[in-house]
Amino acid sequence: MSFTAPGISASPSEDNMRYFNVMILGPSQSPYEGGVFKLELFLPEEYPMAPPKVRFLTKIYHPNIDKLGRICLDILKDKWSPALQIRTVLLSIQALLSAPNPDDPLSENIAKHWKTNEAEAVETAKEWTRLYASGE
Repeated sequence: MSFTAPGISASPSEDNMRYFNVMILGPSQSPYEGGVFKLELFLPEEYPMAPPKVRFLTKIYHPNIDKLGRICLDILKDKWSPALQIRTVLLSIQALLSAPNPDDPLSENIAKHWKTNEAEAVETAKEWTRLYASGE
């Protein structure tokens, strides 16, 4: 069971079918453009009644993603529905890269930076993308 969408691929680990290796390309016209971001997705025993666990493995400068790679996204928390598909979750994460939301932060410092000097925060995000998500 693999999933693909433009700029997204997810394939199960060979030794654990609940664990997926995910790759998301940074969306164009975003500070993450040109980046290749690795994530892990895990389906808990309770899935689909409980949301998948997803986190970034690639370091990223984003107000809704903390330094451990955890993601602040409503459908991964209280807005989860068993009707949602993994593809929808991954597309939502990709959309979050295009539209950071400093008003619902997981990283307070980055959100503050985004709110007080968005241009500088965007430059930092671009720099981190070059440093950590170059696909090497």
